[in-house]
Amino acid sequence: MVELSAPDAQAPSREADSPRDSLVVRFGPDRPLKLDAGVELSPFQVAYKTYGALNADRSNAVLICHALTGDQHAASENPVTRKPGWWETLVGPGKPIDTERYFVICPNVIGACLGTSGPASINAKTGQPWGLEFPVITIRDMVRAQAMLLDELQIDSLFAVAGGSMGGMQVLQWAASYPQRVYAALPIACSTRHSAQNIAFHEVGRQAVMADPEWRGGRYLVEGTNPRRGLAVARMGAHITYLSDAALHRKFGRKFQDRESVTFSFDADFEVESYLRHQGSTFVDRFDANSYLYLTRAMDYFDLAADYSGAVANAFKGAETRFCVVSFTSDWLFPTSDSRAIVHALNAAGARVSFAEIVTDKGHDAFLLEEPELFAIVRGFLEGAARSRGLAPASSAPASSAPARK
Repeated sequence: MVELSAPDAQAPSREADSPRDSLVVRFGPDRPLKLDAGVELSPFQVAYKTYGALNADRSNAVLICHALTGDQHAASENPVTRKPGWWETLVGPGKPIDTERYFVICPNVIGACLGTSGPASINAKTGQPWGLEFPVITIRDMVRAQAMLLDELQIDSLFAVAGGSMGGMQVLQWAASYPQRVYAALPIACSTRHSAQNIAFHEVGRQAVMADPEWRGGRYLVEGTNPRRGLAVARMGAHITYLSDAALHRKFGRKFQDRESVTFSFDADFEVESYLRHQGSTFVDRFDANSYLYLTRAMDYFDLAADYSGAVANAFKGAETRFCVVSFTSDWLFPTSDSRAIVHALNAAGARVSFAEIVTDKGHDAFLLEEPELFAIVRGFLEGAARSRGLAPASSAPASSAPARK
């Protein structure tokens, strides 16, 4: 059984079952999600947003995959934070991912906390939040759930899949798992596997969450607590990795925060300290602590080579998908060497691939920021792919604003 729901008008909660301003597909016990952990998740649901209109032959669908702390609100106001969509720089009318031409779908990933089933969701068997009883998930599990969503929306193939960071990992997994369904792929600022350094950073963040007395062994929702401090510290540490030394120096340097000199205390003397504390405190209002554990673990487990006999090229053999791989010079979380390794593997597999390294001091987060060169690359790549596929220009009349139910 599959149930399609209209947007939920209720206020957002800490559970993943009451998303606001999103569409939801609920999969019943007869449609379980088969996980890499060897278990089946059932029932479960996927929350998503759409932008633009699906054309008559359903050939203009673009899937947007979000990063670790992202969500389905790529190009619309977030109902919790009331901030603009996280990729409004790229997605929208007349923008590189043009919603006047493409039908854009952005789902919340499995394990997350804004409508799609995750550890904060209600376990149908117990009537209580899953907590750590929720099965550990992988990037491939996220993509499987997305494929099931597209099946229910009667979208057999995607014109393009795009995403950065963890979103880029999903793009690569899509091209590996469902090559016949992906015409063009845009993996940005990502890699085919997590490095030891990145795993180490994630472990520090997880330990910060679990060290918070309010975490209660992952049962904080049942016990009415919230590990805010631990999650805030995890976010502070992770946020540093999204920036670059040059960006931090340019933005903050050693400037003091609302004072003329040091206070000889452990207050936030420096602007950069105040900035990180703000990042931590605002993050805990929109993200679930256990989801942070699950999604970081999924990134750690990602290793395409291990899944394809030790060679990434094996994942893309025979693929007709065309790729555009993008990296940033100041990204030390996923450095350009990671992107070059993707390109080399695609070349070895005989795939069509272009590559761009963008010079910027904005660090890993550059894919979320105002980066004109990125905009031009994305627009040019999609335009070329659209011409190759014979996709009608934006001026052509769309068929509908949403796909019909199967």
